[in-house]
Amino acid sequence: MTKYPALEVKRKSGKEVFHIEGKPLDQNLLSFWQWSSSDLISNAMRGILAEYIVASALGENYSHRSEWDAYDIETKEGIKIEVKSSAFIQTWHQKSLSSIQFSIRPTISWGAQTNSRSTKIVRQADVYVFCLLTHKEQDTIDPLNVNQWLFYILSSDELNQSVGAQKTIVLSSLLRLNPITATYLELPSAIEKSANKAVKNRP
Repeated sequence: MTKYPALEVKRKSGKEVFHIEGKPLDQNLLSFWQWSSSDLISNAMRGILAEYIVASALGENYSHRSEWDAYDIETKEGIKIEVKSSAFIQTWHQKSLSSIQFSIRPTISWGAQTNSRSTKIVRQADVYVFCLLTHKEQDTIDPLNVNQWLFYILSSDELNQSVGAQKTIVLSSLLRLNPITATYLELPSAIEKSANKAVKNRP
């Protein structure tokens, strides 16, 4: 038995206060979240937000995000999901809209609970959800408006068969693979359909 087992992470409310040995300070956890996470369009935070949006569509947002799991979300039915995001508009100054591409790099998985690595470089999830923030106007872009997002769903099997160990994919190439296109409300059925299709097509 390891001396330092995985810590149990409890979902926070935001009301938890910073303190000095139990003596409360003026800052609480919500103030930290506001300070660290208000830029929802930055690459890193947009990616986390996309994970939350997909999780919320599936009803899997009741716990907390795990930073180092081999995949981003696992449904009650056991479907393992990898979430990727991209956007035309960025926080920084742009001379033109960003080109859209997504990471599809195969990886060596690491188990947060067991602190162990796999030996094979593979795509760990069953299904990839590519989340595109489609809005192209700075004045009205709002990542919290789920209607500004479009989702493309493709199984890992389809990616493996079509692009092998390729590390990234641009939007035009992704669309040529005929992913399932879904809105926020259509995500649950689209993900289930993609996962079932992958299982059906396996030898």
